[in-house]
Amino acid sequence: MASNLAAAAGTFRIGGDMPVYRLGFGAMRITGPGIWGPPADPAEAVRVLSRAVELGVNFIDTADSYGPQVSENLIHEALHPYNEVRIATKAGFIRTGPGAWTENGDPAHLRRAAEGSLRRLGVECIDLFQLHRIDRNHPLEDQVAVLKQLQDEGKVRHIGLSEVTVEQIEAVREIVDVASVQNQYNVADRRWESVLDYCERDGIAFIPWYPVAVGKLAGDQGVLTEVGTEIGATAIQVSLAWLLKRSPVMLPIPGTGSVVHLEENLGAARVELSDEQLRRIEGAIRPVPTEDGG
Repeated sequence: MASNLAAAAGTFRIGGDMPVYRLGFGAMRITGPGIWGPPADPAEAVRVLSRAVELGVNFIDTADSYGPQVSENLIHEALHPYNEVRIATKAGFIRTGPGAWTENGDPAHLRRAAEGSLRRLGVECIDLFQLHRIDRNHPLEDQVAVLKQLQDEGKVRHIGLSEVTVEQIEAVREIVDVASVQNQYNVADRRWESVLDYCERDGIAFIPWYPVAVGKLAGDQGVLTEVGTEIGATAIQVSLAWLLKRSPVMLPIPGTGSVVHLEENLGAARVELSDEQLRRIEGAIRPVPTEDGG
């Protein structure tokens, strides 16, 4: 049965003109172990993607390095043509094996990656193309310049960044508009508070990866479990609901290779936290500032 469950999370306009529901899907874990090769059950991965869209998800995040290429190919198989579903992808890593990630911001590599993603996804324009990492072996200006060229050519609609500081975002914005930032962030790891605050101030989408790493907060005596018991939700749902309430620019993208877990995650869209519960959750762990101000 189709249900627009994701809509309960509210809407955000990426880049000011691309509306998506604020609870999306991260397509990293539909690949094999170590984010390498195909999943053990490709048919289940296709079912997960199809079910996500049935439940209203219209924002899916992937990368050419997931597999590599496996995630994008599965998305095409399950969902093409995408209609109102927006697909975000990333480039900036090369893969040599399970769990192995090597930054590559060579402009020629970034262009080849974009062209490959266009082919695999079966689109003429990528909705959101993100620099997976800034590669210190290449000038930042060169890495951003090729993204702008792709945008000027109509092959990329919006440009995003991943794992960046406020200073890096500002440097990139001297060259091109930044529509989104994807940094690691969850209730137990809030190192990038300053980046989130910056994005909120300037209307930039903040896409937290690893959004449900809740650790001890979800244990039998943990605050997420405690709050979940009070409102009839799971600890994972509470952690996602906290993200949604934390900021109007927050776009969590929990990922899974299981339909059951997908449905649990999306159930967070209807979880309502009181101000008192919010304070209790936030008081359970202190954000750890980073040296770079993130």
